[in-house]
Amino acid sequence: MSASTLMLDQMHRVCTQHSVPFEELDWEQNVGVSANLFLGQQPINGLRHHQEDGTLGWYLYASEDFPTEDNAFRPVCAKHLFERELSYLKFLALPPGWRFLTDGKGYEDVWFDESLLEEHT
Repeated sequence: MSASTLMLDQMHRVCTQHSVPFEELDWEQNVGVSANLFLGQQPINGLRHHQEDGTLGWYLYASEDFPTEDNAFRPVCAKHLFERELSYLKFLALPPGWRFLTDGKGYEDVWFDESLLEEHT
């Protein structure tokens, strides 16, 4: 079984566990990534807004608190995340409004956050 098949199986499993539809991903679209995401820091947080302007709506960061500084996130093509085979990729098929937190050592929390679906002006 290929790595991509295993990852898709894990993504389907996460969606099934939380009784939500599997969201097909366009791996050519961007994800917002904090500068510290690839430095091995924990925990990893992810939250998903609606897709827009070539993005999947995901924002990923390595800290307990959401980064608030200007330019805290940079766009990264989702396929480049997949190439790294990172453990949190299994959450990326969750639909907009969902969040996750993982410490990379077995602790995982996944929940719905309705505020992510609100229009921000």
